[in-house]
Amino acid sequence: MNKLTIFSDGACSGNPGPGGWAARLLYDDGRINELGGHAADTTNNRMELQAAIEGLKAAGAGMAITMVTDSEYLRKGITEWIHSWKRRGWRTAAKKPVLNQDLWRELDTLNSPDIEWRYTRGHSGDPDNERCDEIAQAFSRGDTPPLHRA
Repeated sequence: MNKLTIFSDGACSGNPGPGGWAARLLYDDGRINELGGHAADTTNNRMELQAAIEGLKAAGAGMAITMVTDSEYLRKGITEWIHSWKRRGWRTAAKKPVLNQDLWRELDTLNSPDIEWRYTRGHSGDPDNERCDEIAQAFSRGDTPPLHRA
C-alpha cells in the first residue's frame, strides 16, 4: 500500500470571519500537492475540518495515510469524541447539538482504519505545518498564494 502524509490547517481572520484552509499532501515517491480555499464567513474550527476533508478527498483510495494537524479539536473529535456523539444522536454530553455537525459527518465518511491521526504543535517550526499555516492565512485574507503541485 502506498503511503501518504497529509498536513492540514485552518485559519480565520476574526472568529467568526473570513477563513482559509490548506492541505499539503506528501507522497512517498516525493510528489507534493498543495490545496487551499476560502470561506467568506466561518470559524477557525470549520476551516480545520474543511482542510482535513479536502486533503482526504484529494488522497484517493488505496493509501495508508498519516494525517497531521495542529488542531486538538480535529484530532480528538475524529478519534475520540465522534463515537459518543453518534451514540447520542449527534448530541454532546450536555445534550446540545454538536457544532459543525455537517463537516463532522462528512469527515466521518472519509475516515478509515488506514488513517493515522497525529498532532503537531502549531507554530513550532515544523516546515510542513508552517507551510499549511501560510497558505490558510493567505486564503483567509482573500489572497491566492502559489500552490505546489508536482
